[in-house]
Amino acid sequence: MEEKNLQLERMVFFCDAVVAIAITLLVFNIKIDHTINEHLRFADIFMEWKLFLAFFLSFINIASFWKTHHMFFAHIKKIDEKLLWYNIFWLFFIVLLPFSTSLVSVHFFDTPAMFVYSLNTLLIAFFQNAIWDYTSMKPSFLKHDTIDKNAIWQMRLYVNLDMINAALAVGLSFFTPVFAFISLLTKLPMILIVRLIFQLTPEGKSKTRMNEMIKRPKKPVR
Repeated sequence: MEEKNLQLERMVFFCDAVVAIAITLLVFNIKIDHTINEHLRFADIFMEWKLFLAFFLSFINIASFWKTHHMFFAHIKKIDEKLLWYNIFWLFFIVLLPFSTSLVSVHFFDTPAMFVYSLNTLLIAFFQNAIWDYTSMKPSFLKHDTIDKNAIWQMRLYVNLDMINAALAVGLSFFTPVFAFISLLTKLPMILIVRLIFQLTPEGKSKTRMNEMIKRPKKPVR
């Protein structure tokens, strides 16, 4: 068991380090086309709006994927070779995202650039979904004192919606790259939808009432 925990810690630390490098590399795509001998104008900065927009989307994308990955491994207590490979493939497409970002930042309105970016995002979402599906179906892999069946279902719903959202962007990239980009920006509304669905379930309502009772100040006993 100790050896398995050591393997798990090493993999999580490695994933965190690779993600940190990938998210840092995004900023190197931002370059202002400006002659050194001329004064910098605000117009020179605003003209590169595509660079900043692509950077913003990719930063949100990587941060969101890392947050979900971090949430997974707060409940996972061991790994095996298959789970390790799922993480390696997940990291591969995370590291590829700065390249896809560079394509979108230069060719924002071109179908090939947006298709490559959307496909890259879809493959990250696919392997992230594979990580959770694999571990959630193996009871011995989860810390059952930190997660229940309803939370497992909620996380599975989120990663599936994330994957569907990216697949939609892949399809839209052939017709209108701008709408594909907008589709990828719907991560935040999608999270809110998942939370709303969870709150409408009987388990979610029960948990909400319990939280309200906990937060409600107790009346002093006379």
